[in-house]
Amino acid sequence: MKNVKAFVFLLLAIATGLAAAFYAASWMAQRANVAANKIIVAAMDIDPGSKLNPEMLSTVDWPSNALPPGALQDIKQMQDRVVKVGLVRGEAILEGKLAPVGTRGGLSAVIADGKRAMTVRVNDVVGVAGFALPGTYVDVMVNAQQDHDGRSSDGKHISKTVLENVLVLAVAQEASRDDTKPKVVSAVTLELSLEDSEKLDLARSVGTLSLVLRNQIDKKTVATGGITKGELFGVVKAPVEKIVAEAKPAAARPARPKPARSGPCVEVIHMQDGSKSLSCFQ
Repeated sequence: MKNVKAFVFLLLAIATGLAAAFYAASWMAQRANVAANKIIVAAMDIDPGSKLNPEMLSTVDWPSNALPPGALQDIKQMQDRVVKVGLVRGEAILEGKLAPVGTRGGLSAVIADGKRAMTVRVNDVVGVAGFALPGTYVDVMVNAQQDHDGRSSDGKHISKTVLENVLVLAVAQEASRDDTKPKVVSAVTLELSLEDSEKLDLARSVGTLSLVLRNQIDKKTVATGGITKGELFGVVKAPVEKIVAEAKPAAARPARPKPARSGPCVEVIHMQDGSKSLSCFQ
């Protein structure tokens, strides 16, 4: 009886092994029949703004029916092309990740169309303790004396956010976005529109700047009026109606009507019907 059971288990094992071998052979044959093309991938981690050379690249087989749009196949054509974004080892090289042909390497190659790069001086406090790294987003705040009738000495001390959701392109001379370790540096380069570049240039000339680190997925903007020293310490503001009234010139205020003066009054008695009436003289 024991021999029969052992024989049955042996047959089951053989049948299972044959089925697995048949399935594996079918899968390999199916894979072999799939058409594949060679595409270029990164052979190492590549920083944005780097110029490509053959040592940085390699080719791999990729199914023809699943080629990513913009995939490239000729390594020779990649010589001296510049990458706009950072690439990791094994990542496919796509045309959309490369700067136009003839672009020189460096930070200028990674600036978005219509944008500018502008550098501001920072310290460990302004630079958010070194956490403002390439690839992060910050708001820019200015602390300055607000002019009053053209005289800054008579103005209010105000702190106000002047720019929001600004991309940090580089810190000092480093533009790599792979490092997450804080770096205390003396300068930060920001990506701005031309209009925002003018705002930042004026802001740093009239006051002191601070960078405010923000969540990378938070794209909302919040318009604020800033805060003055009086508002910070809870000084009560004058009502708006009072401020408007005091600002009006005296000639614009409506004149109050003068009360009419009343003269002496005489009671008149009518002889016909005995009625009485009161007559007053002006």
